[in-house]
Amino acid sequence: MTIELPAPPARPPLFDDDFSQGLDPERWVAHYLPHWTTPDRSEARYALGPAGLQLRIDADQRDWRPEDAPLRVSNIQTGTFSGPVGSTIGTHRHRDDGLTVRTETPPRLLWAPRSGRVDITVSASRDADCMLAAWFVGTEHLSADDAGEICIFEIDASAIGDTTTARTGIKAHSDPRLTSDMSEVALPLDASRPHTWTAIWGGGETVVGCEGKVVARMPQAPASPMFLLIDLFEIGPPSGAYPKSATVHRVRAWDGEVTEPGR
Repeated sequence: MTIELPAPPARPPLFDDDFSQGLDPERWVAHYLPHWTTPDRSEARYALGPAGLQLRIDADQRDWRPEDAPLRVSNIQTGTFSGPVGSTIGTHRHRDDGLTVRTETPPRLLWAPRSGRVDITVSASRDADCMLAAWFVGTEHLSADDAGEICIFEIDASAIGDTTTARTGIKAHSDPRLTSDMSEVALPLDASRPHTWTAIWGGGETVVGCEGKVVARMPQAPASPMFLLIDLFEIGPPSGAYPKSATVHRVRAWDGEVTEPGR
């Protein structure tokens, strides 16, 4: 049975950004987890135009970290946090083999909700080896346990056609209160065309939807502050034509929205 998502809240969104006024530094940091690497490697490549924000991978772009190569990424996120250089303290400790801070990034909580709703309209990339993703991850600025992730979507270029397969769900990482619960969902659309994803979380439940329909429901939700990240990855050695790109058309967000679809 198909379940409809609830309509967005009647109240104005916390922000409504179509990037027509540029990339607002009071909303977004144009670097990918910059504390684990250096600015020349974390800085996003992007262009602004009538359709929104085009995230790009350029031919001369460096790997995000030498240890993670080949991996290049252009990302925007709603804040940063790390401990001092040389420490292991920071948002998204994604690996346990000696990850240390290389660029100290003091707390900047531009938007770090504990619950809410976000609607994200995107056009994913069809370029070789690319993946477009949007996700919330715990800031960890209050506790290292606040590490859970809501993966709104991961869309591989190779999975896009007249229909598209995407990944969505919860990744616990090192948050002991969560259990990883990821799934693949089949979408009756070409994800390289504009379409809208929704995440609603809080009160112990997370719901993810696409184009107004619920695609996943998890009986758990992070309750700690989280940053939103939207990113284009190139996973693999450089190949094909550049620039590779995906577009973020619009982001709307509300704090504290816990409407339960279909109930």
